[in-house]
Amino acid sequence: MIDILKQAILEDLRPSGDVTSKHIKNNKLIKAKIISNENCIIGGLSLAKKVFKFSDKKIIFKLKTKDGRKINKGKVVAIIYGKSKAILKSERVALNFLSLVSGVATITNKFVKKINNKSCKILCTRKTTPNLRTIQKYGVKLGGGHNHRFNLSDEILIKDNHIAIDGNINQLVKRTIKNKKGKKITVEVDNLNQLKKIIGLKFDRILFDNMNLKNLKKGVKLSSKLYETEASGGVTLKNIKKISSTGVKRISIGTITHSAPAINFKLEI
Repeated sequence: MIDILKQAILEDLRPSGDVTSKHIKNNKLIKAKIISNENCIIGGLSLAKKVFKFSDKKIIFKLKTKDGRKINKGKVVAIIYGKSKAILKSERVALNFLSLVSGVATITNKFVKKINNKSCKILCTRKTTPNLRTIQKYGVKLGGGHNHRFNLSDEILIKDNHIAIDGNINQLVKRTIKNKKGKKITVEVDNLNQLKKIIGLKFDRILFDNMNLKNLKKGVKLSSKLYETEASGGVTLKNIKKISSTGVKRISIGTITHSAPAINFKLEI
């Protein structure tokens, strides 16, 4: 995480530093406020604090709220005391992290509130910004969601392309079960015929991909006593309630990370 923050700061400063703030004659001690311009679920405050501390360890970053809380437009989320040039140098990078994490947390929370099956979990996917996965998955948890596998090493997920390349879903799943080496196995199916070819084999989870509601209900009914069930593909705030009503236990949504609208914050002096 520290490396990500350092890279973000260097991205904003290479090769010559803050060439604008250098022209300010008086590098005086100032008080600055970070204010939210939107209603949101706040996230990323500790990241913002570290960004300012990189510029000047003597900066005081005083929290006025906590990550994961719902805040209203106009809320002061932090007050910063320190040298003016150091604060200006860190301003944009700090606000960018706040905007990103709060955006993910906020959209995740909207999905969580929409489901009417309270035993159903909302999960993120690996559809994240390169090198920012840890941060985005943190935002998902702040919004009341859950994390899917972090990377390809975490668990076995047999998807459509694996099946297409191998050519035989039944044999592929059997071979995987035999060589799973303690890893959980999820098998993705996009139709009920695929499900019927593997049902009864000993693996952990069925992932129904882009299935219509009618077939999703049938699939959940057929497999829920044998496997944990999950749905993905084409999930929106408009249809999430109906999808959760099928009895599926998990719904994975790429939108909450790859398309989360950034929350607008400002720094006022």
